[in-house]
Formats: sequence, C-alpha cells, structure tokens
Amino acid sequence: MHRRQADRLHVAIVGYGTAGQAAAILLSRDGHRVEVFERSPSLGPVGAGVLLQPVGLRVLWEMDLLGTALVHGRRVDRLYGETPSGRSVMDMHYANLDPRMCGLGMQRGALFSILAAALDAEVQVHCARRIVSCSDDGRRIVDDTGRNHGPFDLVLGADGSASLLRAGAGPPKLDRPYPWGALWCLLEEGDWAFPCELRQRYVMARKMVGLLPVGTRPGDPTPRLSFFWSLPTGRFEAWSAAGVSPWLDEIRALWPELRGLLDGIGDAVQLSRASYRDAIPRRWQRNRLALIGDAAHAMSPQLGQGVNMALLDALALRDALREAPSVELALAGYEQVRLRHVRAYQFWSRWLTPLFQSDLDALGALRDLAFHRLGRLWGMRGLMLRVLSGTQLGWLGKVALPEPFLGVLTQAGRPGRAGSRLDSSAVPNRREGDGQFPTP
Repeated sequence: MHRRQADRLHVAIVGYGTAGQAAAILLSRDGHRVEVFERSPSLGPVGAGVLLQPVGLRVLWEMDLLGTALVHGRRVDRLYGETPSGRSVMDMHYANLDPRMCGLGMQRGALFSILAAALDAEVQVHCARRIVSCSDDGRRIVDDTGRNHGPFDLVLGADGSASLLRAGAGPPKLDRPYPWGALWCLLEEGDWAFPCELRQRYVMARKMVGLLPVGTRPGDPTPRLSFFWSLPTGRFEAWSAAGVSPWLDEIRALWPELRGLLDGIGDAVQLSRASYRDAIPRRWQRNRLALIGDAAHAMSPQLGQGVNMALLDALALRDALREAPSVELALAGYEQVRLRHVRAYQFWSRWLTPLFQSDLDALGALRDLAFHRLGRLWGMRGLMLRVLSGTQLGWLGKVALPEPFLGVLTQAGRPGRAGSRLDSSAVPNRREGDGQFPTP
C-alpha cells in the first residue's frame, strides 16, 4: 500500500512483545514511521510455548509469514485433558469444527525470531526505555528517568498485562492479578507419543500439568515440547526452596509416561515463572493513545488466546487506520471491532478458570463429571470448539476465515508421525490482489 507523505503517521509503540512486534511490522509496511520503546535492556522472547489458533494463523498468512511459521511450528489437531485414572475431561478435535482447521504449537523464541526478522530496518527500537506514562493528548510519553519522547501522531500501549499506559485511557473496570500462575520449560520431544496433540492431566482444580508440541526454532533443529505446571503465585518461593526432587516425584506419580521426559530437570532455575492478570479497561483508546495486546485485555491463560488476540489487535488497528478519515475515528473503530470479539472471551475466561485453577474441589469434581459430556452434545461441542479455536464472535456469531487461507491449511495436509510439522512448500504468499478480509 503506497501512502502519501501527508498520510504517514509518526507512531510510538511501547512494548516489544507479540502485539508490539506485529503492529510495528504492519504499520511500517503501510509507510508509517515507527519507533518502539522496550523496557528490557535487550530484545528477546518471554515464555516457553504458545498455541496459535486458526485466527492467529490467519494473521500470519496476511503478513506473508505463515510459511516460515509452518517450517518451525508443530501441527496440533487435538486438545485432550484427563484425570490420572484416564477419565476424559476434554476431547476436542479441530476437524469436528472444520476439516481444514488446525492449531500450531510454536516456541516463543521461534515466533519472536520470525516477527523480528520481518521488521523493517527503518523501524527504530529503543531498549532499556521503561515508559511510565502518556500525556493526556496521547502524543508524548515519559520514561522512568523523567525524559519526554515525542510528539507522536499515535501512541500504542503494548506493554503487557501489567501495563502502565492502561490508565491513560481512563480508570479500568477491573485490574487485578490472578492468584494462580504457572511454571514453564522446554523439553526435548524425543519419542513422545502425541506429537500433534495438546495433552493435559488434572487433579481436581488444584493440579494441572500439560505438554504442548512446539516444534523447532531458528538455530535449533531439535523438536521440543512446552511443559507447564499450574501453581499459585504465593507458593512459588516455597516450591523453589523445597527443591525439584519431591515435585518431580509428584509429577511422575501423577503421569508416569513423563518419567523419561523430565530427567533433564535438575534445578528450579530451569523453569520460568508466569503470572497473569485480569484487566478490563473501560476504554481501549483516548485521543491519540490506543491499547493493544494484554494491555487491552489481559486474562487467564485457560483459553490460550493471548498471542492470537495480540495478532488480531495489530491487524484490526492497521485496517482501521487505512479506512478511517482521521486517527481518532480509526481508534474508535478499532476498539469497536475488537471488543465484539474479546468480550465473550473475557467472560468465559473468568468463569472457566476456577474449574481448572482453584482450591475448590467441588468445582473440579463437577468439571470431571460434566465437561466431557457437554462436549459431546452437538450444540455445545460447536460452541466449545469455536471458543477454543478463537473463532467465536460475540455470543452467537462466528469468525469467517478467508477461503484462500483455509485452502492453505488443507493443502498443507495431515502428515504422519515422522513429519508432524506442516509442509511450508504448500503455503503461497497472500498477494495484495487477493483483497482485504474483515477482521473479527
């Protein structure tokens, strides 16, 4: 898209996570002058693995990055959860929603590298810049040394779930940390029996362990699994002080098949700690400030939508800036489009989380009794699959994915055990001539 010089915006993006990276790529490609401010002294990924849903994969396709993602990611066809006794709690197949659909497990490092390599060299990235506030008009930002930056035509708050810019859009409806977090690490896939499935095991709602195949990353051809263990954040220090041996014994008793996979874990420092927030701003934008990613809609990880929502935010913002006659109208349109998609996920995330992360044994027992049965009912199965795949739009709608994109996933096929990564040779680049498709 060739933009007149008068239409070019000077954009500040605060934060270099997935939302900030995607926004920087899309806006710079549209001819905008982009500067990124990142609080870390160096750039790099945070976390072990993510599950890209069809809606997130569609954004990568729009960005002409899907082929590269398929080289490193691992196709996921099934989401399965059970009790230690083998009782099925959740059993969801993407094919039951649409035979052409799948998820893609990816290492955070792989996704970060793919997006970083796509960033235009003209985009300025300022590291070790912790931005703490934004001016009322949304044109200037201030770092923790008191230095002012700007003026800008647009400021994007992509500074994560604990966003400091969120308040600049107005007092939030809700902003609180979740009491439960998680421990994460990457394990070698080896001869793991379920290379195309997300697998979880539960003990009531108190304990949850899971494995997600996440493929490889640039510079490391070893296929890996993202391992996670649910734990209240208040117990992190006690867990670390106790050492990993009793914890590993507990996991092996809970899931004996993991015995060999866990042999490489010998110290607590090998696992990363993740904490989460529940944040609902009253507004996503004010004057020339807009929120994207977790800054706009931080929520529990139970539905696994964080990265997918971040990609959708960036694409919706780009499209709004293309179509609206002014920045202010573009931001209002962006908020309206994305709220229609996000609100239902905030609701389901808040009410489903206690079924999987809480000390309420009665809720865990109810989940074990009813969840799988509900998933077998025709109407409920479709709803649950749409929620998990990110394709639920509002309470009754569905996200319409472009037929050319779904055709790409069909062409990629369903490889067997020896090659469970998708074949990138079947993935054509999306051409400008294909036209624009509505973002949910």
